Amino acid sequence: MGTSDYILVFNGFELQYIILTVLLFLLLCVSALVSGSETAFFSLSPANINEIRKRPSAANQAILKLLSMQDYLLATVLIANNLVNICIVLLSSYILSGIVTFGGAPIWEFLIKTVVVTFLLLLFGEIMPKIFAAYNSLRFVRMVSVPLLGLKDLFKPFSYVLIRAGSLVSETMARKRADISMDELSNAIEITDHQTDEEKQMLSGIVSFVNTEVEEIMRPRVDVVALDETVDYEEVKRTIISSGFSRIPVYRESLDHILGVLYVKDMIPYIGRDSGFGWQRFLRTPYFVPEHKKINDLLEEFQANKVHMAIVVDEYGSTVGLVSLEDILEEIVGEISDESDTDESFYKKIDDHTYIFEGKTHLNDFERAVDLDEDYFRDERGGAESVAGLMLEIKGDFLKKGESVTSHGIQFTVESLEGRRIDQVKVVLPA
Repeated sequence: MGTSDYILVFNGFELQYIILTVLLFLLLCVSALVSGSETAFFSLSPANINEIRKRPSAANQAILKLLSMQDYLLATVLIANNLVNICIVLLSSYILSGIVTFGGAPIWEFLIKTVVVTFLLLLFGEIMPKIFAAYNSLRFVRMVSVPLLGLKDLFKPFSYVLIRAGSLVSETMARKRADISMDELSNAIEITDHQTDEEKQMLSGIVSFVNTEVEEIMRPRVDVVALDETVDYEEVKRTIISSGFSRIPVYRESLDHILGVLYVKDMIPYIGRDSGFGWQRFLRTPYFVPEHKKINDLLEEFQANKVHMAIVVDEYGSTVGLVSLEDILEEIVGEISDESDTDESFYKKIDDHTYIFEGKTHLNDFERAVDLDEDYFRDERGGAESVAGLMLEIKGDFLKKGESVTSHGIQFTVESLEGRRIDQVKVVLPA
């Protein structure tokens, strides 16, 4: 009867296989320790950690050091565990091939070398150690901390690669989830029937808040009320009264050289002083921000630095505008009016299809006022931020009083000019 007639033939143990079997058993013990250490370290309670800190020893110091580098701890455990398990599988397959001859039934070779070995590895190298470690976490970590600290140093280059790769994936997925959430929120706001128009506008402002840049909400340079450092105190008082602002930038020679900000409240005790009063010594340090800063970041900076106004500069350091805390809040809650504001708005409605807008009106405000979708003029606006800027983009040149341009069926006509600047625009919507 040939060998092939038997399912299994036991060839007996040679010395090398006895040695390899002992090595296999040791590797299984290592696998159990490494697997259990992951559960043990991450099962430590605050009370356990306090006890470790109170009792200095080599093992406890190693535990604290590993816990302070949890990313490297986890990466070390994963690398060591996988390496040991691979060695166990390969070594067990080699031993079985040497001591057992498989006959004419290949299914038995598959079952023993793969299924049985995998089951034993999971049971003794993974499941049982993790259960034990969960109930004896403090005892377990003290047993493995010093060897694991050595493995951490040994595998540090590989751990670094794993951590960096994991971080990149996490950041990518986090951005993707954030984008999806923003889209879902926008859609939810559009389809809801229970909010008023004011509530929908506020919710939309919150959703788009994180994507809005300073340049989109700032008061442009041409509309900034500022004081030359050389003017007398009478001129300062006139500017304060006429503007109604509580904070006014002060410049030397031009707006590109802002010296500081004058707070009106600082002048109240000296309101009766004559024109020679040295008001310049009350200037406060100006706060500068780039034009492309996100307004949610700027709001955090305002809160942290306790300021309410910032000078907006471009990449060359030139002043391009001014932004205040009120401007940021208005992006969420809409226009804020106080006792210093006039009753005039930035537009006047003539009839259902005709409006008069200020040329400086931001396109986002214009779109909201006439009930158009956000970024309605995306294809034609170019770098324009205002109604007047949109007209210049469409025309490609300066416009004269009475000239008109048309975009998406909407007619824009120059109603009045201040020099070359478009002051007021007549807007006629399609019927």
